[in-house]
Amino acid sequence: MNFHTRKWIKPEDLNPNGTLFGGRLLEWIDEEAALYAIIQLENPRTVTKFISEINFRSSAKKGDIIEIGLDIVNFGNTSLTLQCEVRNKMTREVIISIEKIVMVSLDEAGNPIPHGKTKKEFVKDRLGKFN
Repeated sequence: MNFHTRKWIKPEDLNPNGTLFGGRLLEWIDEEAALYAIIQLENPRTVTKFISEINFRSSAKKGDIIEIGLDIVNFGNTSLTLQCEVRNKMTREVIISIEKIVMVSLDEAGNPIPHGKTKKEFVKDRLGKFN
């Protein structure tokens, strides 16, 4: 699992219980998954189709630093399936895990289109093709 993004939990991220609001965390996860899929599929019209059961295993409080990790589970014809884990950066305690996030590559009309990808690519490797 690659952890790409860190977030510092601030007062505006808290629920009435004084812990991280689940909706805020899901917003961050959805954005991170979209960015990851857009880069992998090289299509800015990549959207969230499905998020499986969400397992809240612990929480975070004001001042905690969390990190969002994603990994590729599968390349479909028009889709990319990811798994996600969010953990406390300092303690490594898992806050949330999601088994499946399906992102779909769309054309200009909003229809799913084949992306032609079959394996994880890194931008640095793509740039090497053009040198």
